[in-house]
Amino acid sequence: MQPSLEGVKIAVLGGDARERALAGELALSGAAVKVVGLPAGGGHEERITACKCLREAVDNVQAVVLPALGVDEKGHLHCPSAGRPLILTEELLLRFPAGIPVFVGIAGRLLTEMAGRCGIRLIELLKMDEVAILNSIPSAEGAIQMAMERLPVTIHGCSAFVLGFGRTGCTLARMLRAIGAKTRVVARNPAHHARIREMGLEPLSYRELPGLVKEAEVIFNTVPALVLTEDVLSRVPPSALIIDLASAPGGTDFKAAERLGITAVLAPGLPARVAPKTAGQILARTIAGLIVQERCGG
Repeated sequence: MQPSLEGVKIAVLGGDARERALAGELALSGAAVKVVGLPAGGGHEERITACKCLREAVDNVQAVVLPALGVDEKGHLHCPSAGRPLILTEELLLRFPAGIPVFVGIAGRLLTEMAGRCGIRLIELLKMDEVAILNSIPSAEGAIQMAMERLPVTIHGCSAFVLGFGRTGCTLARMLRAIGAKTRVVARNPAHHARIREMGLEPLSYRELPGLVKEAEVIFNTVPALVLTEDVLSRVPPSALIIDLASAPGGTDFKAAERLGITAVLAPGLPARVAPKTAGQILARTIAGLIVQERCGG
């Protein structure tokens, strides 16, 4: 059961279908929600007020929710349905009521710097286990869906490599095994190798990857660092598919992949694309819990 937010005023600034669902869930919990740049249809519109500008939305609120994808390097809020750019400036941040929590998925460099200068208390939701672990489910499902749509073979029986064994890598590897893929997982941590083996999967080190990647039919990368270098890619079969789930710019040398004739797709933010309602519910549940915890004194 979601905590009650009766009487709490919350601003949701920008976002995509996931934030639309999030706003509806917060309203369902009793909050009075002001939104900017979101399409209608999140549910419980009687408790949701569409504002014309960011300044109007943040007046007299007790929490602010920024898009899961935050802002870009020019300060533009992620809001594909807004029809106009929404820019988060330091002037606007200084209008936020003092001390309120400001929720975001991942802050990024610019937002972190601006928040520091303005004394804003940022809470990065996607760095929290209770969000990231649940969020890994739509990420993994979406990645497998993409592979199914693009591969000429079934996932069952195919040779799959998963790079990284964090929250998403772990969930994805487990799903691939359940479908019947011959799954190898590349990780650095010896403890992760033990867990991978316990799950009935084959652990690999990054040192071993170049020698075995010639057997890959599909490669899923979750590592936010360049791991699929040109040297590694030169050993990947041209018929293989690479799906990179890491945040932009990903962990793949995409220019090298193109030169080598390998299909490589950068696919961050899959929860918003394949299961926005679930993704919004996950975020709303955590935000509501944190707000209630603060109001109750921790």
